[in-house]
Amino acid sequence: MADDIEKLIRPHLVGFTGYSASTSPDTLKGKVDVPLASLVKMNANENPYGCSPRVLKALAAYRTFNIYPDDGQQELRKMLAGYAGSPAECIVAGHGSNTLIDSIVKLFVGPGDEIINSVPTFDIYSFSTEICGGKVINVNRGDSFAVDVKGIKSAISPRTKLIFLATPNNPTGNVIPPEDIVEIIETGLPVVVDEAYYEFSGETVMPLTTKYKNLIVLRSFSKWAGLAGLRIGYGVFPPLIAPYMMAIKIPHNVSVAAEIAVRESLADVDYLQGRVEAIIKERSRLYDALQEISWLKPYPSQANFIYCAVQKGSAAELHLQLQRKGVLVRYFDKPLVKNSIRISVGKPEHTDAIIKALREL
Repeated sequence: MADDIEKLIRPHLVGFTGYSASTSPDTLKGKVDVPLASLVKMNANENPYGCSPRVLKALAAYRTFNIYPDDGQQELRKMLAGYAGSPAECIVAGHGSNTLIDSIVKLFVGPGDEIINSVPTFDIYSFSTEICGGKVINVNRGDSFAVDVKGIKSAISPRTKLIFLATPNNPTGNVIPPEDIVEIIETGLPVVVDEAYYEFSGETVMPLTTKYKNLIVLRSFSKWAGLAGLRIGYGVFPPLIAPYMMAIKIPHNVSVAAEIAVRESLADVDYLQGRVEAIIKERSRLYDALQEISWLKPYPSQANFIYCAVQKGSAAELHLQLQRKGVLVRYFDKPLVKNSIRISVGKPEHTDAIIKALREL
């Protein structure tokens, strides 16, 4: 019987390939021509400045990590409510916004149900849907990766349970005009607007959550607050949906360390916003420099990364060549983002390093 264990796996997950995460520097020993400590990591949209110094100090001073966090997230939800400008009872936090996406899909989607996805976009939406046995209905984005509102509305069927929209979009960096989002919300279906990169664009539909009871807005502390390693995100949900999200989440899904980090980050917003502004300034410099590389086509971005089409040669080979030189980027080779790379915005010296490497190729 043990030899037949694979036969017991749910049939639709046999051959499932999962989500492809960014390359970790720890896995590159012997594969690069520079010391691992000198690698320039521009492949995962992390904040190169790190977290607030207050976070490090508070975590070092904390003494009761042996006690579970509050599973009801009472204080955490109040803190997040103050920052998001939404009622605490509508907020649910998670171990990164990825787990919230996963829970939303589990709440709404069963075998045969459908979600509508505007591609290219963040792969987790389809990842979670496929695990639940749902069907992903992809609607291609148009010129400059604009969302096809008419196409989305035409794709709605009796099996449609969710519509996902990322703004700024990952990996392309563009925002969705508010009027387009409103038109999609007014279909009446649950609409999930993923604002993981909100702090870098300044554009949000959060105020609409009080008007529309089918709108869900997700945010993250990974990017702007430099807490990617602690995994903390949150969502603002309709009053009828938030209790369900609290009920189905994994118990103690936000660590004490993450709670402390949120508290100290929100007490140091001015410092963190200064770092965000530095990244936005560097984004502009990086974009201008990339435009001077004749065989790359960078796209304007309102996130903390820049998407580029590789117009000569192979993006996969470019990724490896840059890696050997000690610069890590993300590359794509799938429909709609074939032969392209995504470069996270770093510090000025990181921009200098990648531009130097690109000019040497």
